[in-house]
Amino acid sequence: MNSFELMKKAVNAADDRKAIDISVLHVEPLTTLCDYFVICSGTSAPHVNAIYEEIDEKLSEIGVYPASRQGVGNPGWVLLDYGDVIVHIFNESSREFYSIERLWSDAEQINVENLTD
Repeated sequence: MNSFELMKKAVNAADDRKAIDISVLHVEPLTTLCDYFVICSGTSAPHVNAIYEEIDEKLSEIGVYPASRQGVGNPGWVLLDYGDVIVHIFNESSREFYSIERLWSDAEQINVENLTD
C-alpha cells in the first residue's frame, strides 16, 4: 500500500467517527520525516479516543500497524506514526495551541472532500 492510499484510509476512518476539521498536509517535498500529516480534532476526550480507536482498528484490519503511538489516553493530543503517514488527533484547544497547519504552512494542503467515501 502506498502512502497516499494509507493516508486516505486514515482520513476515512477519522471521518467515520465524525472527526472535526480533518486536514491533510503533503509534507514529502519539505522533509524526510513522512509524506503526509493527517490532522483532525475531537470535541472531548472520549471523542479523541474514539477517533484514535477507529483509525487504529481500520488500519489494523488491513495489516497496517503504527510504529509508535503517543498520547493514548491523553485528551489533548494523540499521535499515530505509520511511517509515511503521521496522524495527529487533537482536542480543539490543543490543536489551536500547537497549530501544526501554521508550522507547516509551506506544505500543500490536500482537499479532503475528494478523499472521503
